[in-house]
Amino acid sequence: MIPTAWPDRLLVVDVEGNGANPPDLVELAALPIRDGRPDTTTAGAWLIRPPVPVTPFATKVHGLTNDRLATCPPWTEVADEVQGFLADAWICAHNAHVDYRVLARHLPDWRPTGVLDTLRLARATYRDAPAHTLDALIDYARLDLTGAPAQRHRATYDAFAAAALLLTMTDRYETWPELTAAAVPPGLPGAPEPEPEQEPTLW
Repeated sequence: MIPTAWPDRLLVVDVEGNGANPPDLVELAALPIRDGRPDTTTAGAWLIRPPVPVTPFATKVHGLTNDRLATCPPWTEVADEVQGFLADAWICAHNAHVDYRVLARHLPDWRPTGVLDTLRLARATYRDAPAHTLDALIDYARLDLTGAPAQRHRATYDAFAAAALLLTMTDRYETWPELTAAAVPPGLPGAPEPEPEQEPTLW
């Protein structure tokens, strides 16, 4: 698909939490796709001090400790900046329900134009893949992540990996409506409208 057919603003996002239920944000990354490639020069990335300490399990996953986050701003200080960055954009994430739900809870006045899910898209595109986790798809699609910042399970790295996965899969789709039909989960912004039922006739 020709990248010029894409929306003007498409951001691949990833969030990391503190392990609470529901989670508080400790890291957020938003990576623009421009001209068919990730634009790291204009990406947004925030580290956030959560109101509840990070659990040991969460730290084991993403490596962010309470000491590391102690001098970071709380969510209330960055919320307006994040909402401005995400405004009027399509967002994309792997297993997008999770990221969308967390962001929507933190930004109750925000609603993206649409939501692409690379997990849903991969299940339609790579039906023969042994698994559809991001780790499995990185190997299956042989993604080049040499330019990814940080390390796996940090928001900036995972957003870069999801962007690379999205761009690899879009070669299989000719139009934006075809892509969204496969990638937007039902019930999330941007989902295609269902076809109206035809009234039965005698003819």
